[in-house]
Amino acid sequence: MPDLSQVETATLGHFLDDGFMVPAIQSLLPGTRAFGPALTVRLPGSDGAALVEALSMAAPGEVIVIDRCGDLRHACFGAVTATAAQARGVAAVVIDGFVTDRSALLALGVPVWCRGHSPITTRNRGMSGEVGGAISCGGVMVRRGDIILADESGVVALDPGRAGDFARTALAMQEAELDILARLRAGETLQQINAAPRHEPDRSGKQD
Repeated sequence: MPDLSQVETATLGHFLDDGFMVPAIQSLLPGTRAFGPALTVRLPGSDGAALVEALSMAAPGEVIVIDRCGDLRHACFGAVTATAAQARGVAAVVIDGFVTDRSALLALGVPVWCRGHSPITTRNRGMSGEVGGAISCGGVMVRRGDIILADESGVVALDPGRAGDFARTALAMQEAELDILARLRAGETLQQINAAPRHEPDRSGKQD
């Protein structure tokens, strides 16, 4: 898996259109970035049994991605489930829905992305749900093993076969942006910078 620890979702947004979850899904912890392969969970309504299963099998470094199937009432993640996730070494949890026990989640420091908070919780009914299948989270189709990157700007799901190329492109763009910022601080305007010719590398193989 590529190292995405320095890649920003906002940089990916400069050259990718697909894979970005709705902006309503935001980080609970300010300034947090996390990435890892997705462990998908389909969790309909008030039945939280599939999440219990996922938290019992998650591998260290995985990101649990939860499809709430349109439920906008029940919180499926709180102090107990966050402690279970932390004990399994889960890198992050992304929920197309709500959490509870906000203070406890902040104290634990488990990276969570969600739509907000609710006092009404799911129950371990064991009647429905699924772990490991294709799901929809934040308007994006996510399959188990897709690479999830989440930070202060939002969440993106990447094809694992292309994530490395995307990371290299993003890091090059971020490096170039540092030069632009330095030039702006030195007194150049954006118009001047944008008008300057850009050096294109020589791909002919010839040497001077």
